[in-house]
Amino acid sequence: MQYEEFIESVGERAGIGYLEAESATGTVLNTLAGFLVDSEGLDLSEQLPKGVAEHLRQRPPERSEFFSVEDFVQQVGEDEGIGPDKAETRSRAVLVVLQQAVSGGEMDDVRRQFPSEFDRLFEG
Repeated sequence: MQYEEFIESVGERAGIGYLEAESATGTVLNTLAGFLVDSEGLDLSEQLPKGVAEHLRQRPPERSEFFSVEDFVQQVGEDEGIGPDKAETRSRAVLVVLQQAVSGGEMDDVRRQFPSEFDRLFEG
């Protein structure tokens, strides 16, 4: 999947324009990177297009920064300056497109790091 296709897919799923989709993608993936431990963010980034992958190439935290799906959505909302409903919609859009862009095995590795309450963000 190419960068433009990724962003356009996020925009379509979230019902937002290209620039908002670009911003949401960066915000959600930066937030995701704060959750992923070990080298999982780096492993995931290797399957993504340039421009998307960079958001996951951070030094992994020693332990996850988030404890609940509400924490995740709240952080996205604060960073984007939007309410929780929009933050959840945009988070879901980015994470569903992310699943389409990488291998199933890689997403299995990612999802293992999340409690089951996060399933609603990964399901389109």
